[in-house]
Amino acid sequence: MRSGPGPLSVLAACLVPVAGALAVNSTATGFTVLGAQVLLLGGLARDLRSTAARLALGSVAAVSVMVSTWLYGGQNGDEAVAAALRVLSIVTPSALLSPRIVPTELGDHLAQRLHLPARVVVAGVAALQRLDSITESWQQVQRARRARGLGIDGGVRRRLRASAHSAFALLVISMRSTGQLSTAMDVRGFTSAQARTWAGPAPWRLADSVLLAVAAALAVVPWFVR
Repeated sequence: MRSGPGPLSVLAACLVPVAGALAVNSTATGFTVLGAQVLLLGGLARDLRSTAARLALGSVAAVSVMVSTWLYGGQNGDEAVAAALRVLSIVTPSALLSPRIVPTELGDHLAQRLHLPARVVVAGVAALQRLDSITESWQQVQRARRARGLGIDGGVRRRLRASAHSAFALLVISMRSTGQLSTAMDVRGFTSAQARTWAGPAPWRLADSVLLAVAAALAVVPWFVR
């Protein structure tokens, strides 16, 4: 049984601090907000490799924003760095916490605590699970093509063509698996059932309240710090 915060409070902690990130208008404020996020939320990070990959993508976006702000914003160094830190402050909570969210648990909480429509919840959970399997499907396609001597090797043109063929194969696999999932759900009465049971309970614990309070503080305090 989960002992930490549930998926709803984790999702809120990914989204609510964005309001505080918008208050970043200087380098000092940006480092303060970013440091507070890492200090208060970093202990909840579960998959460090996945978190590092998300932060790397966010860093690329932050650097591009910094360069464009420097070039077209009067070449003000503090303003350019603040723009980059603002982007990182938006990305960091999700990078730290989103690996903790399990689609099936999120569906249980959305249906039982927020009382969202069951069909919407089930469809959303199925989509999230399929999204998680995209990387594995891509690797399977690559292994199959490499076994046939069609791996992504050679020059840029060949690599682009091989990537395009792999992407098309992944699209076909995704459409086929989606059709199978839709048929399976229809057979099990997902289109006509009026009352549903759910995989597990959706309790709200003290850890959820604490995390929600931390998220609210990260959203409000930066506006006073600036």
